[in-house]
Amino acid sequence: MRKIVASLFVSLDGVAEAPETWHFPYFDDEMGNAVGAAMADSGAMLLGRVQYQQFAAYWPTSEDEVADIMNNQKKYVVTNTLTEATWNNTEIISGDVLDRITTLKSTAGKDIGVTGSLTLVRSLLTAGLLDRLQLFVHPIVLGKGARWFDDLDTVELRLASAETFSTGVIHQTYTPAA
Repeated sequence: MRKIVASLFVSLDGVAEAPETWHFPYFDDEMGNAVGAAMADSGAMLLGRVQYQQFAAYWPTSEDEVADIMNNQKKYVVTNTLTEATWNNTEIISGDVLDRITTLKSTAGKDIGVTGSLTLVRSLLTAGLLDRLQLFVHPIVLGKGARWFDDLDTVELRLASAETFSTGVIHQTYTPAA
């Protein structure tokens, strides 16, 4: 059975919106290694529509060192508004999304990674479908923006590991408490 692993860049006050505007000063080799390890364990990406559209606008023409991984990895987009995906190797998941994701988890293969996609992460947590939550907590208070836990009901988690990087970012990994 595959595991679904979500990774989020967050501020001390829980903001996970638009990390491209505040997170890069904290990105170094330590964080790169942790992010790279998560990517190496994933055989597919599960994305919400907004994150998919942002990635699909950037990665197909990127010459970044991880572009090949991003472009060639299997991608699943959870959406009820898109009817076709233009980014290669992408499949749309719509309709009874949680059943489709449950079926996807039961297939053979490596982990399924979720990057960003706050609404999707909240839905997966609430439904009990998220197997691991990785938070990269940055030493910054933003004071505004969507927080990863906004509108989320109580979900008990267990801290599986924590590591502090030299930039002050704390990489916390949580699993379901039950």
